Amino acid sequence: MTKEVLRLDHCTMQFGGVVAVDDLSMDIHEHEIVALIGPNGAGKTTAFNFVTGVYEPTNGAVYFNEELIVSNRPQGKMKKLYNGTNRDFRKEVVSRTPDQITKLGIARTFQNIRLFKNLTVFDNVLTAMHMHLKANFFSSALHLNQHEERAMREKTVELLRMQDLLDVRNEIASSLPYGQQRHLEIARALATKPTLLLLDEPAAGMNPQETDELADFIVKTKETFDLTIFLIEHHMTLVMDISDRIYVLDFGKRIAHGTPDEIQNNDEVIKAYLGVELDVENQ
Repeated sequence: MTKEVLRLDHCTMQFGGVVAVDDLSMDIHEHEIVALIGPNGAGKTTAFNFVTGVYEPTNGAVYFNEELIVSNRPQGKMKKLYNGTNRDFRKEVVSRTPDQITKLGIARTFQNIRLFKNLTVFDNVLTAMHMHLKANFFSSALHLNQHEERAMREKTVELLRMQDLLDVRNEIASSLPYGQQRHLEIARALATKPTLLLLDEPAAGMNPQETDELADFIVKTKETFDLTIFLIEHHMTLVMDISDRIYVLDFGKRIAHGTPDEIQNNDEVIKAYLGVELDVENQ
């Protein structure tokens, strides 16, 4: 079996009295494309948020490359409010900020595009490169890091060329068409040198042709950069075409897990989607 890259261990996320994700366990292995699907409000993006440090899970743990990176248990008032299914609380409390998690090798895009809108296309990617900058303030002030800066600029050009964005490198990011902004956001994520890439609804707002092109692009990107990909998406054609395995959430609970064929024929999944979103051939 291939190496385990990501594991969620009985993760629950509760906001006040509302349980957004309830006792979610899942694993992703090296070089897989794994999708997380479910109706709106099922808790998909919430799961992304506690993997990437935006939230801390109320209970449970996250492992990356078999290392514990996030762990929490109900604390304070939440001890009394806790409504999660799993009441076997963690002993360890391990917390990391989003930038610390990014440095470990996890990058993400967002459901709503979050570019540096007033920066150029080139500077959006170059800024992300600085995540791994070795120079300190002193060496930068004295221009002692020119070799490192030049290497980052060359890598930025390479990433933009691969995303077909080199011709618009000097354009302001917010002026790009929607599809190109999506590609730019992925290029910026790749600039942080991830081994695990999280894509949150990358096909949102795209027409069928753009969605087909995106599917090919995701597979090519995985192979080119030797990535593992964790994907949230509502376009079932894309999900079924490129995913190795699929997890399904409904009202914060995992209701199914399997191959695309198994998920398409799962009665509980079809019921959760009311038989609409899983009508793959008509999308």
